[in-house]
Amino acid sequence: MSSKKKKPAAKPEAKTSTKANTKPGVDAGAVRELAKLLKETGLTEIEIEHNGAPAPAPAPAAAAPSGPPAGAVPSPMVGTVYLSPEPGKAAFISIGKTVKAGDTLFIVEAMKTMNAITAPKGGTVKEIHVTDGTPVEFGQTLCVIA
Repeated sequence: MSSKKKKPAAKPEAKTSTKANTKPGVDAGAVRELAKLLKETGLTEIEIEHNGAPAPAPAPAAAAPSGPPAGAVPSPMVGTVYLSPEPGKAAFISIGKTVKAGDTLFIVEAMKTMNAITAPKGGTVKEIHVTDGTPVEFGQTLCVIA
């Protein structure tokens, strides 16, 4: 009989892949450290150089418009808005109509009281944001005058 010794099984080699869902040249650990530094210092942006040249930064996102549009006429109260003085009558305003400061634009009914909403300035009605008989909230844009 022969006495052959078996070679021990070779251990599988550990693969060191750097493609773990990162882009080439991006060090995820460094990004985490930078994010931590930004949070600790209260900074909102940072510039990074890579090989002596500034790293390209993404273009800043356009800021979403905040608040009502210029010339907006807000509702001064919560209630039900009416576009005409009484049912079946013509509306106070329409798109394209010219109004003067103080002209009645709408009526808002609140607690069984009819409140006239007047134009804060003169101009042309560009947009109407409400329909007849619908509920409105305080500060909700009723129309836009430019």
